[in-house]
Amino acid sequence: MEEMYQQYSQIVFHFLHSRCRDPVLAEDLTQETFLAALNTIGNYDGSCKLSTWLCQIAKYLLYRHWEKNSRVQFEELDETMESGNDTERQAITRIELEDVWERLQNLSPDMRRAVELRVLGGLSYREIGGMMGKSENWARVTFYRAKLMLAHAIPSEAEEKKEKRK
Repeated sequence: MEEMYQQYSQIVFHFLHSRCRDPVLAEDLTQETFLAALNTIGNYDGSCKLSTWLCQIAKYLLYRHWEKNSRVQFEELDETMESGNDTERQAITRIELEDVWERLQNLSPDMRRAVELRVLGGLSYREIGGMMGKSENWARVTFYRAKLMLAHAIPSEAEEKKEKRK
């Protein structure tokens, strides 16, 4: 295991760092990857390179991390807005953020996951499709439809003015 770590740890680290752009998270997930590999080495069938297998484990752990922490990221953004002066604009932004989060939760699980992976994870459509066992085109269309659904749920300023006149 030590030999495998010495040979592949930099590959796994760079793979993770290129996706999450956070060296601390990449290092933590690199360690978790090798721990998971140690626990599942019996599942490695040799049908791909060992480095590819390790990067697949790393990718799974990264996606799992993003899924667990997507709610936390919204909460951190909310806390950031609370620090400093609590201006009217910050209060409005907080309400809008909560509204978007609520609407996001009302999307189908596939649409919600595609949006989270694209927006929060910064993944390409190809990566999203591959992760979800679908095509790149499926990921592109699903994200687009989710975006339309979220956008149509937000009333435009013109619609709000029209409602006020009634």
